[in-house]
Amino acid sequence: MLPPQIGPNSPLFIVLNAGSGNSDTAETRRVIEEGCAAAGRKHRIFLVDGRTTVQALAREAVERARAVGGVVVAAGGDGTINTVAQATLGSGLAFGVLPQGTFNYFSRAHGIPGDTAEALQVLLTAQPQPAQVGLVNDRVFLVNASMGLYAELLEERESYKARYGRSRWIAFFAGLLTVMRGHRLWNLRMAWRGQERDIRTPTLFVGNNPLQLLQVGIEHADAPENGQLAAVVLKPTGVLAMPGLLVRGALGRLGSADEVLSFPFESMTVKTGRLHSPRRVKVATDGEIAWTEMPLLFRVSPEPLWLVRPDSAPELEAAKQ
Repeated sequence: MLPPQIGPNSPLFIVLNAGSGNSDTAETRRVIEEGCAAAGRKHRIFLVDGRTTVQALAREAVERARAVGGVVVAAGGDGTINTVAQATLGSGLAFGVLPQGTFNYFSRAHGIPGDTAEALQVLLTAQPQPAQVGLVNDRVFLVNASMGLYAELLEERESYKARYGRSRWIAFFAGLLTVMRGHRLWNLRMAWRGQERDIRTPTLFVGNNPLQLLQVGIEHADAPENGQLAAVVLKPTGVLAMPGLLVRGALGRLGSADEVLSFPFESMTVKTGRLHSPRRVKVATDGEIAWTEMPLLFRVSPEPLWLVRPDSAPELEAAKQ
């Protein structure tokens, strides 16, 4: 599969989310416009401002880019990047990122700087390279997908961020409050590599980002670099033990906990084991929550995302040391 060809005359179609992270939208827009003008690069900004959805603007950006061989660009956090990637996957177009979020795992794992001006220079000078995409049913995930407790944690974290601001400490304490309230246990039947296993767990987490997996200390953190995804499930445990697991994750030692099971896979089907199983469950993909039909099929997409990125990712390499 050949990468799309882009050059100094390939226009940029940028979906800019005004609500991502702590960035000042006007300043971000100024940096983009001045950088493109200095490079003589045509561009168009699609601003997500509450009147239009990210999905609608992403679709329009893809159509405009397809007509002229342009580059589709997501300027926002992991959720915005996910939505624009969903619209771009399979189009044959190059995809770029100007990270604006709190964690920016996708961009960091691919060596794209968090500073907008520096990220723009990568976009203006680098070439597309294949980036692995995870799918749960037909939904894209670039960082992770989850159901159960972890999805609940993400959903409640957003409400805390809306009230108290976006920071890693707020995210941590929001998670602590969520796990201390108790949690439902799921009876899951998981099938992968020709085997089936019944697992009782509060949460299922599927990772597609080696940097995030390394930072929390998961054993199979290299799975996404080997064409695989990494499944992580927690064994049933008491409420009082959950804060300890949260701390272990923050310290990068989650994988060594007895309560944690992880394994790599290319494709996995997940069903609920009860007779009256739910038809739909809440699934989080890169922090975005949506009801998803059962059973769940997690798999590596047969098509990559053609990401404009540097040849190296210093932060990922440092995390491996």
